[in-house]
Amino acid sequence: MKKIILYTLFLVAATVVAVAQDTVVPQTYEFVKRGDKPLLMDVYTPATPRQDSACVVFMFGGGFVSGARNNASTRQYCQLLAERGYTAIAIDYRLHLKQVDADTIRLTNMQSIFCDAINIGAEDCAAAVAFLCSNASKLGISTKRIVLCGSSAGAISVMQLDYCRCNQLRPAAVLPSGWKPAAVVAYSGAIYCDGVRPNYSTPPAPTFFLHGDADRIVNYKKFPPVLRSGLYGPKKLHKLFEKNDYAHWYFIFDGIGHEVSGLMSYTIQEFDAFVNATLKGRQMHYDATLRDNDVKPTKWTTMNVFDLYKGK
Repeated sequence: MKKIILYTLFLVAATVVAVAQDTVVPQTYEFVKRGDKPLLMDVYTPATPRQDSACVVFMFGGGFVSGARNNASTRQYCQLLAERGYTAIAIDYRLHLKQVDADTIRLTNMQSIFCDAINIGAEDCAAAVAFLCSNASKLGISTKRIVLCGSSAGAISVMQLDYCRCNQLRPAAVLPSGWKPAAVVAYSGAIYCDGVRPNYSTPPAPTFFLHGDADRIVNYKKFPPVLRSGLYGPKKLHKLFEKNDYAHWYFIFDGIGHEVSGLMSYTIQEFDAFVNATLKGRQMHYDATLRDNDVKPTKWTTMNVFDLYKGK
């Protein structure tokens, strides 16, 4: 678990843009109870909201083991979003892998363990969306302009929710009928498919993939590579989106690994450009390989998913 704790610290340290102090004090709400544990959301209401009342639901990263809705990097990102007029909403979700002894994780059982963790994260995100839709007037948001955004495990969860919504799978069951995210933004995300290759029965929301092509924690291509079941990363999904003419931006950091999962604040301008264009109805395909001299590989480029959980 030491490796996961270090990973969470990395996400905090990797945020490049600094905010001098919190300018928006969030309000905290319980959006669902799981057993006897309430799941909470922090709502950052901007001083000057956007005219379209757009909001961003953000899910933190941490390998489904650690992280928090109110950690330093999440607070910083939500402050930056609020400065741009978005209502920023940081949510809890159940960290299923906390219950799993890292020493028991093997290739033979990893898929079922991760399948459960990912679907639980997606289910909790769906509950947060249902709460927001029921309280939209109170919170000053538009139900048609809810953007789902996440980092690493959070990015997987928001992408999985949209995949489940499109295919009428159980984790999306509590979403309001006919609801669709305005957009999905994934910092080092993927989707999990159990025994089948990815397929969207209805078109996904416009999606912004930000990923490192050397990422082996949330694999850029697919993990495991030889089975149908597993995590499908942006390289595989990009081909599917292109084939079916699904709107998306595809930003790949050349030679960089999982560091991209911590670049939310650093790429706030790119986020803003994508969301603004999408909310104006532009259906775009944007394919870019980035070589950014300020984003350099670290140990997070050399690590793989086994290193992360086994503490190697």
